[in-house]
Amino acid sequence: MLGNKIKGVLKIEDIIAATGGKVICDNAHTFTAVSIDSRSIQEGELFIALKGKRFDGHDFLQEALRIGSGALVTFPPAELIEGKTIISVEDTLKALQGMAHYMRLKRAIPVIGITGSNGKTTTKELIASILSSTYRVLKNTGNLNNHIGLPLTLTGINEKDEAAVLEMGASVPGDIKELCEIAMPDYGVVTNISPSHLEGFKDMETLRRTKLEILNYIRVAVVNADDSFLMEGIQDSGFKGRMVRYGIDNDAEIYATDIRLHEKGSTFLLHSGKNKSVEVHPKISGRFNIYNLLAAVSVGHLFHIELRDIKNVIDSFSSIPMRFEIKELKGLQIISDVYNANPASMEEAIKELVRLKKKRAIAVLGDMLELGSYGYDAHRRLVRWMSELPIDIFVAIGPLMSSAASEFSGKVYAFQNSLEARETIKGICKEGDSLLIKGSRGMSMERVLETE
Repeated sequence: MLGNKIKGVLKIEDIIAATGGKVICDNAHTFTAVSIDSRSIQEGELFIALKGKRFDGHDFLQEALRIGSGALVTFPPAELIEGKTIISVEDTLKALQGMAHYMRLKRAIPVIGITGSNGKTTTKELIASILSSTYRVLKNTGNLNNHIGLPLTLTGINEKDEAAVLEMGASVPGDIKELCEIAMPDYGVVTNISPSHLEGFKDMETLRRTKLEILNYIRVAVVNADDSFLMEGIQDSGFKGRMVRYGIDNDAEIYATDIRLHEKGSTFLLHSGKNKSVEVHPKISGRFNIYNLLAAVSVGHLFHIELRDIKNVIDSFSSIPMRFEIKELKGLQIISDVYNANPASMEEAIKELVRLKKKRAIAVLGDMLELGSYGYDAHRRLVRWMSELPIDIFVAIGPLMSSAASEFSGKVYAFQNSLEARETIKGICKEGDSLLIKGSRGMSMERVLETE
């Protein structure tokens, strides 16, 4: 079953008002949280029996109700369990989304939606950290950014929350619209537009149009001024709200100068408006992460967070697991960026490998998934581009990377999966080498570093 739960307080009258459900068995009147996982449900929680392509939560209903206080179902159980509340609805997923929308409107706190091709999760965490210096903030847990994860987050809203920061992912046209209908964001952050999840989109225009669906709901847009494709789309959209731009190269309200990239982290002068600036020393590495930082600072600026408080957050913020972590391992410099991959993020990571290398640079790259018909050419273009850089060894993992390996002019090893590659990588590495390990989540690239 799917995992995760969000803590909050849900009253049965709110659930009925939000879903139009029918109470089959009336016992518990409040619930401490919503759960969709019978394996981790806790006392006091409401189980929602979702039905997916490979599972049906109703199959786990009895197990969930042994511990939980109630359940939202489409098909009531044949035997009711004493002391438990059962609410029947037409569609449990629609009910979950309806509850989230209802709770969001009931609380009426500012909601910040974050979308884009790269950097969403890091930007979300940074925004939440900056706002938390002054406000109590609700945010998605981990990467719960889809039509299930986002409403799960919002059902956990309570009377103490003062702002919500929500990552919004998209795999097909209409996804951002659907999430906005649930969350009704006031502010929107668009990090960038680059090839990602193209399997679900016809072309880049459709991808951009989908990401910019958020503009139809928000009154303030925070946008990357250095992404010309994004800015053209915003201009064409006719957006009438307030726009706050951030960037490095182009005119922007929030911008960075005097950038110095270090082996770990960076230093730069952060400008917030015309007359305010401060030097910051973020621990997270890479020029691309400076854009994520600037996006978060822009939201802090809108919420009137003091610059000194923003600096404190930036200087103390640590990298998110599996996302561009730089570490030392047995004399090797490892750049581990194994959470996901698309052509733009691959290029940025490879640039960092070249910048950081001391002796040999070894690129261990797995397939970039969900690119659809674009995938074959995208891999070949990436490897051809990489071949012009001072990369000493290329380890291609997966059918798409392996098929593109012939484009690389240097030493190449090709494998079908990360487990097959593990022993060979151990054998070719020498002390002082720098390794980049990156690929889509489905490639399980972290296995390259496992000892057994």
